[in-house]
Amino acid sequence: MKIDFSSSQRSRLGIEWEIACVDRRSGELAPAAPELIARIGATDGFPHVTTELLTNTIEVVSAPHRRVRDAVEDLSRLVERAGAVAEPRGIDLLSAGTHPFSQWFQQQVTPGKPRYDTLIDRTRWWGRQMMIWGVHVHVAVENRNKVFPIIDGLLTYLPHFQALSASSPFWAGETTGYASNRALMFQQLPTAGLPPQFARWKQFEAMVADLKHTGVIEELNELRWDIRPSPRWGTIEVRTFDGISTVDEIAALAALTQCLVEHFSRELDAGRTVPRLQPWFTRENKWRAARYGLDAIIIQNPAGDERLVTKDLDQLLPTLEPVAEALGCPTELNAVRDIVDRGASYQRQLQVAAANDGSLKAVVAALVRELREGLHSSQP
Repeated sequence: MKIDFSSSQRSRLGIEWEIACVDRRSGELAPAAPELIARIGATDGFPHVTTELLTNTIEVVSAPHRRVRDAVEDLSRLVERAGAVAEPRGIDLLSAGTHPFSQWFQQQVTPGKPRYDTLIDRTRWWGRQMMIWGVHVHVAVENRNKVFPIIDGLLTYLPHFQALSASSPFWAGETTGYASNRALMFQQLPTAGLPPQFARWKQFEAMVADLKHTGVIEELNELRWDIRPSPRWGTIEVRTFDGISTVDEIAALAALTQCLVEHFSRELDAGRTVPRLQPWFTRENKWRAARYGLDAIIIQNPAGDERLVTKDLDQLLPTLEPVAEALGCPTELNAVRDIVDRGASYQRQLQVAAANDGSLKAVVAALVRELREGLHSSQP
């Protein structure tokens, strides 16, 4: 089966940001997305606002841009527009990997979407559990033969993506003990989780042919891997991130993603190899980052050497600085350090709960403030 990979301008990026709608008085999730989107106005172009699996979710999507700041400006404008429509209806917006206390069985699936109907019909209880939100970053690659070597390289940094964005320490009113409960929930779907590690594009084509032949998938986008090729757009799509609470953090993590893709592309251009971990190490790293977040000790290389994920970031960021300068995102890349210094969202949420006698409604209020006002607003 032949899968064409669209031509695209190297290292351009686009960002998709899933945002939850909550009732202002109760803090519970609210099925407000269809009304909000209808009033905002749908468009087939970019940037735009669209529906997601559940009626409590809107997704804001940037246009493709060369610079991170331009993609983030798209998102900021869309969120402001959505907030203006939501405010008089008693609806607030927030972004996190999970909602702290709402129940999955009270949520409604967006009607009129055959793709969603198929997902729920096939996956049943696990599919209905998908009360989760994430951020997806697309980065363009100019040659499909680079796609899987670059994905291998990105998989070595999957725990960094996971730890920095982790924002789901609560599930249905319980403290889970995980920095990212979303990561482990999402991988229960049959075509989600870590991607296979392919050496060549033809191996990917053969696998897709097998899956279509056996009815596992009907469309390519039903492969919901943490990092996947997106042939339609000519990009690699990093889907590892939990819902990210603020535009500043999105900018930082989008810059890290864009810089890593470009860095690995340059390594391939120079005839050098891209780092690759054994699949069992990649799987363990994902679990460690989901469990421990920024306190995770990760496996760095095929020899099994280990290091605290934040210490590994200290070594990585200076390596990427020349790439960031070339791509116009040095400020955004440097903001990765701010996440480490200030604390990731899961840490901030736990601090807010502790400062408010365990109140998860206070956590929701803090997340709403963060999205509206920035990171300074949520400190207990």
